[in-house]
Amino acid sequence: MNRTAFSRRSCLAAAAAGLALPGWASANAEPIRLALIEGLSGPFANAGEAVWRNLLWATERVNARGGVRLPGGNRPLNLVRFDSKGNTDEALAQLKGATDQRISVILQGNSSAIAGALIDALNKHNEREPSRRALFLNYSAVEPALTNERCSFWHFRFDAHADMRLAALTEVMKSDTRTQKVYLIGQDYSFGQHVVKQARAMLAAKRPDIEIVGEELHPMGRVKDFLPYANKIRASGAQAVVTGNWGNDLTLLVKAVRDLGLPVKFYTFYGNALGVPAAIGEAGVGSVMAVAEWHPNAGGKASDHFVKQFRQRFPDPKDDYLHARMQSAVEMVVAAMEKARSTEAGAVARALEGMSYDGRALGGIHSGVMRMQDHQLQQPLYVSVMDKAGKDGVAFDVEGSGFGFRSVRRFEPAELSMPSTCRMVRPAA
Repeated sequence: MNRTAFSRRSCLAAAAAGLALPGWASANAEPIRLALIEGLSGPFANAGEAVWRNLLWATERVNARGGVRLPGGNRPLNLVRFDSKGNTDEALAQLKGATDQRISVILQGNSSAIAGALIDALNKHNEREPSRRALFLNYSAVEPALTNERCSFWHFRFDAHADMRLAALTEVMKSDTRTQKVYLIGQDYSFGQHVVKQARAMLAAKRPDIEIVGEELHPMGRVKDFLPYANKIRASGAQAVVTGNWGNDLTLLVKAVRDLGLPVKFYTFYGNALGVPAAIGEAGVGSVMAVAEWHPNAGGKASDHFVKQFRQRFPDPKDDYLHARMQSAVEMVVAAMEKARSTEAGAVARALEGMSYDGRALGGIHSGVMRMQDHQLQQPLYVSVMDKAGKDGVAFDVEGSGFGFRSVRRFEPAELSMPSTCRMVRPAA
């Protein structure tokens, strides 16, 4: 290994471990620890590990440019793993472990039910322990209530919530006049229930001619064989399926439908990663839709460079899961710390409120405004459709599958912005 490569790897290792970086961070600088509380084992471990890689890369990139600029010198970031096993009680125990260690930034997202429990627990903790307060950065838990009636000063959401995502998907469905029959299916917990209910309402408003031919909720993370559900979809005569499923619950559902050879379209939140493209294969071309704040084929030199950098860092195709919002969450909290000149949770929260983010550290590929009223990031969204890699608009495939996603429509923040019922309670400065 040459000296340059060794030096780079050493710096990345130091960054990942939260060690001081010679020449950048101050000598003996105390790392700023971020706690990832996520299911890193159990049925959704693949989703948890995928998030870990994104956030690790985000912290490495901050550290590689010198860390967080604060009075007294730069400080590196240190991402610490806390395995919730996908269980709410375990997540709450891990939160206590993180706050007991005086970690002031908590990250979680792969379950709206767990996110809601963390918000409630953190509200109580911060009131009870003002000297050990912490922030909650939510990168994926998209139940709308979390920034509406359950909003919290300590919680910031960097993903578009479910109604914003559904609004984008149903706008695309609205123009597909060939779709007349739709099947709704989701995981049986707060988020999945909301998606099914709201999809029905939005389709009724935008396409009253569409017939909802099935509505199904299934146990989360416990179904190993989705063939019975696929048979119900076939029997219904559905031409399209709308689902908020994620992780293996989405992969196995799509695979079961593919195995029956059903010519249905899938309108999904997360159909562009974690095994889904490989599972459905050729049958997904032109029929699997996904919605996200960005995707690898969004286009442009900066976007392409961003993808290539990530793949250099994680070259194994099975690790190919990249989302701009997770990078932005880290970049925005770093910017807030630097603006506040502090890592104290209350000061950082106030700096985050209303923050405009131009995505400069990401080459400008993702931008947004953290709305002060409810701490919901207002950002563009893309609806994309699965296609063969190499086709126009599909420079990159997904997970080495030979299939990628091309843009169908880009929505500006104002097109999807929604009112909030949040009545934010802010602590005294």
